[in-house]
Amino acid sequence: MKKMRFSLVQKNFTVGGITENANKIISNINEVKNFQPDFILFPELALVGYPPEDLLLKRSFIDKNIEELKRVVNATKGVNSVVILGFVDKEDDIFNSAAVIQNGEMMGVYHKILLPNYGVFDEKRYFAAGTTPLSVDYDGVKVGISICEDIWVPNGPATDEALSGAMILLNISSSPYHFLKGLAREEMLRVRASDSRAAVVYLNSIGGQDELVFDGHSIVVDESGKIIGKGPDFEESILTVDIPISTIVNANLHDPRKRERKGEITVQSVSAKVYKDEENRPKIEVMNSIPLQLEEEIFKALTLGVRDYVRKNGFEKVLIGLSGGMDSSLVAAVAVEALGKENVVGILMPSIYSSQSSVDDAQKLVNNLDIKAYTVSIKNVFDSYLKALNPIFSNTKPNITEENLQARIRGNYLMALSNKFGWIVLTTGNKSEMSVGYATLYGDMAGGFAVIKDLYKTMVYKVARWYNSNKKREIIPENVFIKPPSAELKPGQVDQDSLPPYDILDTILDLYVEKDFSLNEIVELGFDEETVKKTIEMVDKNEYKRRQAPPGVKLTIRAFGRDRRLPITNHYKQ
Repeated sequence: MKKMRFSLVQKNFTVGGITENANKIISNINEVKNFQPDFILFPELALVGYPPEDLLLKRSFIDKNIEELKRVVNATKGVNSVVILGFVDKEDDIFNSAAVIQNGEMMGVYHKILLPNYGVFDEKRYFAAGTTPLSVDYDGVKVGISICEDIWVPNGPATDEALSGAMILLNISSSPYHFLKGLAREEMLRVRASDSRAAVVYLNSIGGQDELVFDGHSIVVDESGKIIGKGPDFEESILTVDIPISTIVNANLHDPRKRERKGEITVQSVSAKVYKDEENRPKIEVMNSIPLQLEEEIFKALTLGVRDYVRKNGFEKVLIGLSGGMDSSLVAAVAVEALGKENVVGILMPSIYSSQSSVDDAQKLVNNLDIKAYTVSIKNVFDSYLKALNPIFSNTKPNITEENLQARIRGNYLMALSNKFGWIVLTTGNKSEMSVGYATLYGDMAGGFAVIKDLYKTMVYKVARWYNSNKKREIIPENVFIKPPSAELKPGQVDQDSLPPYDILDTILDLYVEKDFSLNEIVELGFDEETVKKTIEMVDKNEYKRRQAPPGVKLTIRAFGRDRRLPITNHYKQ
């Protein structure tokens, strides 16, 4: 055998949509078989979507998944390729599994051995762990099968398969995105391939699921660690790659480890039939996508997350409160990219404190994006609130209460329009604000999806700058970039009246929230002690607000909610 051909189906599957997923899988198999691949791969738990969470506690859900798997198996009659498909297997317990299917038959099943239970992962809550690696014998070439975490751990199941003679390691995965995750995966897989003297074929999911975004970035790496094929980021695709076998054989002749340990490792083995006519297979053009700039990567993650959250939850249009500030401007740009300008509605809600320049900037953005927008003043309603509350508020000085009233009136306007027309509200708060509680419950936090809740303010500006540059014209007005950030809830207000400058604040937040540095450790890096102390106090006391925030796209390595879970009632002080 000269080469083996692999087709990686990097497609978007929906949690709980078992029948629609099965239909898509069957359609993809029928499409891909024309390339005459030896193996066709689908992502981890593709049949049920990832992560299915407590749907896995419903017996009917498990049974439906088995029922649809049988339909997929039956649909492969006449398909000579070996199909590797993620599903939920049921024996005495349930397992995160990969089915090995060929020509209408279930050839074998692999159970994921290493179940992640950190960060966003909670697999030990649901699945039993497998115990034995699996390889497929294909015309004398052993092909190891593993699922996601199984290949991340050095000397794990994938390594065992390689040491037992596997020349090619297949890994189907649903690995969620965070900043630069794709490059980290690449490096890990290149090391795993070169260490194992085996080619690695890695398929990752694509799509948005609640807070999570799966970025694709599927790759094929040869036995030397060189990438020979790579799928795009944040896009559906089918990546088909031929892997030369002779170079892998030659590399293994120089590695005595496999001879020494071959008898020590227990690996299940199934044999697949070989039908191919290698000389007459259609030629393929191998995809090798170019790495994205970080700001583009983030924008694409936001776009995919918004599109899938809105569409998979049955909405058509979104509503955004436009203040003329940077956050709402970027959210509007993302929404237009995700859903089309005809499905984005803006609403301007000026108060007596809104500057004319902010109103003008919001209107310029509306014109530049070519979206529909309405203007509804909050002045009269705010005045009526103050009048109604005056008997109780008399003899008190104005404070944050009056500021929050304005935000809550705007929240009421947004939710009224959402209820009336069925538009989902996209909130516009960023991670800097959510960290320190610089947001109003039932006001600017009101809505269905918090697009940039995991994006620090300094990065919001960088992504917005990239967006304008990418569009080759000024869509977000230049004045939005240069004016001081402000909630405009009282005369002359700017964010830095009550917060440190964002470049300092965001660095402290990154150290405290993402990296768990203590107050003393942060101060030792050169930051002002009082500034650090104040920042930490604000973060700690606003956990209750974050618990009530809408879901939003996970972008950082430690997002609030799924990654960082702290008690609201908490007397621990540093």
